Amino acid sequence: MFVNHKRILIEFGDCDPAEIVFFANYFRWFDDCTTALFAAAGLSIRKLFPSYGIVGIPIVEASARFLSPSTYGDELEVESSVTEWRKSSFVITHKFFREGDLMLEGRETRVWAAAHPTESNRLKALPLPKEVIEKLSKNGKARGPKAISRSVRSGR
Repeated sequence: MFVNHKRILIEFGDCDPAEIVFFANYFRWFDDCTTALFAAAGLSIRKLFPSYGIVGIPIVEASARFLSPSTYGDELEVESSVTEWRKSSFVITHKFFREGDLMLEGRETRVWAAAHPTESNRLKALPLPKEVIEKLSKNGKARGPKAISRSVRSGR
């Protein structure tokens, strides 16, 4: 299983009035970590989607299990990997650690999706390409950049 690591520094603006990370930020970070996972496997999303004729990998299901709160100044390390392959969808698991302790475990199910051929307001799931599965399934771990990701806030 291919695992990518990404670091996140919790900023003051990531927190709610109780100084705990506002829950929706984790779902935003799931997306950031998925993009980083693909990039670490040599699959730049910017190039990947047009080369396979898809519009994206939309989320059809997401969940999180909050084990312990994080707050301003915490540095989290996130491990992300594809933990399940299906015909046209896949499950990515994100594990958030602070100093080695598991703080949150999240899952998202994404679909390999193209524009629907006859209905412009719909998408159509396509089978996952073998090459993509192979790159995201190889054994090994990828380390993200040494720099800590700083979140950018545009409001809640």
